[in-house]
Amino acid sequence: MSQIDHPNFGKMDENRVIIFDTTLRDGEQSPGFSMNIEEKLRMAEMLAELGVDVLEAGFPAASPGDFEAVSRIAKAAKGPVITGLARAAANDITRAGEAIRAAERKRIHTFISTSPLHMKYKLRMEPETVLEHVTSSVTLARQFTDDVEWSAEDGTRTDIEFLCRCVEAAIKAGATTINIPDTVGYAVPEDMARIFSTVRARVPGAERVIFSSHCHNDLGLAVANTLAALHAGARQVECTINGIGERAGNAALEEVVMAIRTRPDANPYHHGIETTRILRTSKLLATVTGFDVQPNKAIVGRNAFAHESGIHQDGMLKNAATYEIMTPESVGWQKTALVMGKHSGRAAFRDKLNALGYGDLGDNALNDAFRRFKDLADRKKLVYDDDIVALVDDEVVRGHQRIKFISLEVWAGSKDKPRALLELEVDGTPATADARGDGPVDAAFNAVRAIFPHTAELRLFSVGAVTEGTDAQARCTVRLEEEGKSVDGQGADTDTIVAAVRAYVHALNKLVTKRARTAPASLSA
Repeated sequence: MSQIDHPNFGKMDENRVIIFDTTLRDGEQSPGFSMNIEEKLRMAEMLAELGVDVLEAGFPAASPGDFEAVSRIAKAAKGPVITGLARAAANDITRAGEAIRAAERKRIHTFISTSPLHMKYKLRMEPETVLEHVTSSVTLARQFTDDVEWSAEDGTRTDIEFLCRCVEAAIKAGATTINIPDTVGYAVPEDMARIFSTVRARVPGAERVIFSSHCHNDLGLAVANTLAALHAGARQVECTINGIGERAGNAALEEVVMAIRTRPDANPYHHGIETTRILRTSKLLATVTGFDVQPNKAIVGRNAFAHESGIHQDGMLKNAATYEIMTPESVGWQKTALVMGKHSGRAAFRDKLNALGYGDLGDNALNDAFRRFKDLADRKKLVYDDDIVALVDDEVVRGHQRIKFISLEVWAGSKDKPRALLELEVDGTPATADARGDGPVDAAFNAVRAIFPHTAELRLFSVGAVTEGTDAQARCTVRLEEEGKSVDGQGADTDTIVAAVRAYVHALNKLVTKRARTAPASLSA
């Protein structure tokens, strides 16, 4: 490997991996992922900042728009080698050469199918004719640039003897990079290791070129196959941001580079990617294409550094290495997310309260708040910080109050008068009431009055959402006035009527407390 003198990379460090990004070509070919020229330019600029070595800008012969996009990227992008794809046809290669002309560093990537299946049904060519096209296409491409990559389409399903003959012909014609793609995602890692090792051992001149891997993900093995190719001597990997590409996509750039960085013992290579820019690049691609990354996607999915399990959260709080093999900051995330949900444990909940400023919460208040949190988490998929603030505030102010909410059932509709069945605890004794009203809130408030009679008047009732979505918590405010003095009570719950009753009871408790300061009598009719 150290003997290679590449026209664009000079003397190659034997463990240096060239990152060839094909997001703008193979990635853009995936259904629904098309980009306009301005979007491609934005992505090209971001990929250059990311540090990709080779940027496959498009397929110039495919359309006038593709030709223009490759041409403009060749003029604007600084840093990467700019590549245009071409079939083994004179017009394709000429168009690619014209499109990349302005690039500071340029390459033509030409290909032809070599598997028996493709030669017979796609090309309708005999093997010897294919060999002639290999030689002629690479020879023509060398007239436009010293850096020519040749690919054996469907290489992993090609007869190994014929593959060696094609690779030898490409090298003799002047190819500087040889790509053996797993075009249809058929190979397993053992296949990749065998193919690359065999070709590199048998083909004369193999030591003078860089071997490249281009793997598709039809069996979910693209990254594993890419790493296997590296182990067998490949030193260029062709990949895409977020793993986009034809059918099930390509090897994901972020997964390959982080596998190398995270496991140097198993993958003793290095690359030039600025990994802290990975997330930003991923998000830009998602914005440009309109396709969000799946939540559990490795490295860039929103759950990649999120932990909800109580066991995991407890381990994370003690030492992040217990459940994270890389830091979120290393790929551009701000921090680990301890997602609060029904699987979260007490340790994570306490840590979240500390972060929210509730460090002095006593054990009893903590236990009560945790119980309510679990109840809320059973009803909501995600519990946001504002949800926790609302329920803790709701619990803290109720810590030593005479009236406590227990349960509520409401029947409402357009035919019958709404009805509320309410249970409260007053001075430690359960009490129930069944009341009706002009609406479900009025019925519930009438039930409160029935259980705890009082003369205070309702002056304000308002409802707002704590967070977004149909499962958001409602935050209600109730203002009660008695003898010229008013108090506000707040309540929060995913059920608006329950939140309203909690707010009413909260306000009522405040009035009881006020009365207690001036007279021992309870607030009653």
